Amino acid sequence: MDRPLRLAFSPDSDDIFMFWALLEGKVDTEGLSFTAERADTETLNRRAEAASDESAAHLDVVAVSIAQYARVARDHLLLPHGMSVGRGYGPVVVAPKATSLASLAGKRIGVPGLRTTAYLVLRLLLPDFEPVVVPIAPYSRAFDELRAGTIDAALLIHEGRLFYEREGTVKVVDIGEAWAQETGGLPLPLGGNAIRRDLGPELVERVSRVCRSSIRWAADHADEVSRALLAAETRSDVGLDKASLDRYLAMYANEDTLEAPADVRTAIDVLFERGRSAGLLPADARADFAP
Repeated sequence: MDRPLRLAFSPDSDDIFMFWALLEGKVDTEGLSFTAERADTETLNRRAEAASDESAAHLDVVAVSIAQYARVARDHLLLPHGMSVGRGYGPVVVAPKATSLASLAGKRIGVPGLRTTAYLVLRLLLPDFEPVVVPIAPYSRAFDELRAGTIDAALLIHEGRLFYEREGTVKVVDIGEAWAQETGGLPLPLGGNAIRRDLGPELVERVSRVCRSSIRWAADHADEVSRALLAAETRSDVGLDKASLDRYLAMYANEDTLEAPADVRTAIDVLFERGRSAGLLPADARADFAP
């Protein structure tokens, strides 16, 4: 490869955890070089859509919502590692006071983006609501909108789902828990890494090996990586400390991240089938995994 490969992922802790060892020179890159950029989840989802645009600055590996992968699969394979999965937990819908999910029918719900898995699953659980896109950065944005009354509830992803009680809000539903109940206990595959098909089979396999090695190194040196992430954290409003970071990483950077097991792959198929049936995903949506 005569140019650096371009990685893009979110500033959230689990994404950085996956790529930290690679970018810090802790693993063998098999002669490849990489550059990295960070952006919020919905921006990354949009960037993945540009893969077939010859005028676009292409990303070679991009973190995407699993729901969005269904829309960009023509140009991408899904890496079998690097996934964020909820097992009986996931993003949460919160409100200023206790209420039921059914009571939010027709109401304004702040969502982190219309391409996110969280939005897709919430739409499957509650087909009738008015989505209001509330960017996840700054962290306080969703809570400010709730306090101002511009939205009736908010769907929180990433670290925001850890701290909703601290912000004076009440959980309406954990959509990972609801998904498990709806699907007989399946996990909820939230995010993953997509790699461009046109890199070719040999290069795709090399990049996949390097990324897998980075995740494995981080898992084997979790304390070192978490300390480094805390030291480099720039989102002062999030308020992460070692305990909350470790809790978050245990949720979303774990054995499921090292290699997607059979039930995660089944869950992706079920998610895509339900999304297709509801007219929310392309009719040909399916997951095609890289080595």
